[in-house]
Amino acid sequence: MFGMRYIKTDPNTYLMQYQGGKLRQAGKGLSFWYFAPVSTLAAIPTASTEVPFAFRELTQDFQEVTVQGQYVFQVQNPQRLAELLNYGLKVDGVTYATEDPLKLADRITNLVGKQVRAEIQQLRLREAMQAGEELSQQVRETVAHSQLLEALGVVLLELAIISVRPQPETSRALEAEAREALLQEADDAVSNRRNAAVENERTIRENELKTELVVEEKKRGIEEAKLDAQRAMQAKAQVIAEEELEGEIKLEERKSSLVEQAAQNTKVESDSRAYGVQVVIEAMGHGDERVLEGLLSAQMSPEQMISSAFRGLANNAERIGQLNISPDLLESLTRQERK
Repeated sequence: MFGMRYIKTDPNTYLMQYQGGKLRQAGKGLSFWYFAPVSTLAAIPTASTEVPFAFRELTQDFQEVTVQGQYVFQVQNPQRLAELLNYGLKVDGVTYATEDPLKLADRITNLVGKQVRAEIQQLRLREAMQAGEELSQQVRETVAHSQLLEALGVVLLELAIISVRPQPETSRALEAEAREALLQEADDAVSNRRNAAVENERTIRENELKTELVVEEKKRGIEEAKLDAQRAMQAKAQVIAEEELEGEIKLEERKSSLVEQAAQNTKVESDSRAYGVQVVIEAMGHGDERVLEGLLSAQMSPEQMISSAFRGLANNAERIGQLNISPDLLESLTRQERK
């Protein structure tokens, strides 16, 4: 029939049919015949959409940076979106009648750029370059709760800041500074390693010296102990020697006392003998010589008697004419002499 058309949409397209200014039917994945001269169709994609972005902004210290990232959004309320933007199809039922469907991403991108600018302007260059995840979170929360998205019936599913890059000249300067810092750190590391090696060597040497000191102290302690032991032994030996000397002194004193006593005894005995002899001599001095000789001869041995007899003969030799001595007597006398 002339003017009748057929349309079929996928499950992610929300299709609405208007006739006479009224919504006849709407839904996802619809397919139906419609009379084109009196019908108006609007098709709104509800699938998630990824949109990359790149902004040039100035940091707090007036350094230009390029912020790159992407966000993902999805139409949650197609009818509300259709009220703000024209998603109407041409008569062919395929192409859009206006460029409004392309403006949705631009509006969200502008909103994201506004929030990125507000956050970047609060950060210095180094802070902005290091605030990727934190910056993403702050911009995501602000955009997700914006009134614009709520009015469009759109939800923000994800937003990520991929990179924050300075200008090439600034980047090279930062790289040179970072390189110099790394080289300085490397030099510091080498110096620290050398210092650590020297410190370790010093510590080892100190430990060796301490060990040597401990060993010397031990040796000195051993030598002192030996000397103390020797002193103790010498002291004991001296005590023993003094005791022996005292014993010898006491013994000598006792011997001296004994000798004195013996001398006194001898003197007394001599005095007694002398007195006895004196008494005998005095007694004999008043007696007969022959009697004395007889008494003395009584106490003499035979040899003494013979000697006395020869002495008497010698004293009276002028009176003796001839003396005969028998050989037996001479032999007896010589035998006694040999004995």
